[in-house]
Amino acid sequence: MTSDVLTRMGLGVDIGYLIITLFVIVIVLIILLGIFIYREIRLQKKYAKFMKGSSAESLEDAIAKLFEDNNKIKKVVNANRSDIRQIFRVLTRTFQKIGIVKYDAYQQMGGMLSFSLALLDEENNGFILNSVHTSDGCYTYTKEIYEGRCELELGSEERIALEKAIGTQE
Repeated sequence: MTSDVLTRMGLGVDIGYLIITLFVIVIVLIILLGIFIYREIRLQKKYAKFMKGSSAESLEDAIAKLFEDNNKIKKVVNANRSDIRQIFRVLTRTFQKIGIVKYDAYQQMGGMLSFSLALLDEENNGFILNSVHTSDGCYTYTKEIYEGRCELELGSEERIALEKAIGTQE
């Protein structure tokens, strides 16, 4: 069955198909309307929960306080970052590596009272302190270390202490 109106419009479509199509479109639109209504109700509940117990002014104050706190935190972070850089600059010049060897300078003394102590920074610069204990007294000597080397000849205990400090010997 065709309609005169549809035929005049140039559509030779059966009116039954047109009614079924329009019915399906209406059902889809009703389903979509139900989904949108459900989402709107959920959004209203979330908004009511968010605004519960506070006015718009107090909410605005709370947000302003958060921004203020955020700015304070940024200042503290920047200060900490600067302090950490300074600490790392200082640390490169501090003694970080230590090697010590205790020994008997003279076999008759006993007790291993003599020692060689190597103190080095990150770049293996520093010194070796050698303390020799004898029956006459205690004598202390230092030797400067630059980049893990000494211009003076090192004794065996001093060499071992230096290797321990550098980490080439356990």
